[in-house]
This record gives sequence, structure tokens and C-alpha cells, in this order.
Amino acid sequence: MGNLIIQLTRSIAVLPILAMGLTSPFVSAGIFQPSLDGSMNIAQVQTVAEKNVLSERAEMIDAYFKERSMPLYGFGEKMVKEADLHKIDWRLLPAIAVRESSGGKQSCGYNPFGWASCDVAFKSYNESIEVLATNLGGDNPNTAKYYSGGTELKLHHYNGTVIASYTGEVLAIMDSIGPKY
Repeated sequence: MGNLIIQLTRSIAVLPILAMGLTSPFVSAGIFQPSLDGSMNIAQVQTVAEKNVLSERAEMIDAYFKERSMPLYGFGEKMVKEADLHKIDWRLLPAIAVRESSGGKQSCGYNPFGWASCDVAFKSYNESIEVLATNLGGDNPNTAKYYSGGTELKLHHYNGTVIASYTGEVLAIMDSIGPKY
């Protein structure tokens, strides 16, 4: 009986994907490979769903930047991947970049986040995204005590102690980029 319930659950979970047909882009891209009987396991379905969410988030960031002619257009995927890796809100990095440099328009070199009062030079936007995500995620032992809390506390320590309205401004930008999901 238990195995029947598990098989039934798996079947229901994969129906939307199987409805696309086994020649779907997911199969050809190697995202999942169905077994010989055409079924998929739950982990494969979750992987497809996670990739779709990451892609949607990156598209929302890039659309926001593109609509405003911001130089960080095209870096949405990198920001989403780093945010996911360091377990921070996917909208935090782009929102800080918008607040600090208008999405790179007034960037000090490759530092669109104003990190360390722009006293730190980066070789690329990718590097600055990685460094900021590492720090805001609390994964740098030197700064973890400031960035180990929730988003509002991170923003308070980032620049909210200097500019009282900073946290609210960045949170509003986050909301304009997209929903929290």
C-alpha cells in the first residue's frame, strides 16, 4: 500500500511535465532523464522547478535594469545564483546596486554597491557580486557579525546607521523588482 501511494504521488507530481511530451526541452537539455518507463523521480521534478524559479527571478532583475537603461542589465542570473548560494533574498543585491549607483550608472569602477565606501576596487561586476553576496550572506568571518540577521538588519548595518531612510528605500526597490517568492 505504501509503495502504491509513493508511485501515485510521483505520477501526479510529474504529470504537468510529462504532458509536454518526452521530447520537451527539459529532456533535450539534459535537465532530467526519464526512466525506461517514462517516469521521473521527485528530485528531478524539483530540479526543473528550481531552475524555472531561478530563471524567472533573473529575468525580472534584467527587465528592471533594461527598462531603466542600467549597466547591470545582463547580470540578473549571476545575482540570483549568488543570492541563492549565500541564502539571501534574491532582490537584495540588485536593489542595493540601484540605491547606491543607479544600477551601475554611477558605479565606482566595478563596485556598483558602494562596498566599503567605494574604497575597494574589483576586477569585474561578477567579482563585486560574489563579494557582496558572500558578505551579506554572513559567510565572511570578518563581517558575519553584521550580516547574520534578516534583510532589514543587514541593510541597517550596510548603510542604515549613516542614512536613516536607507533600509526603507532599499526594501521599496526590492518590492519594485519583484515579489519575495
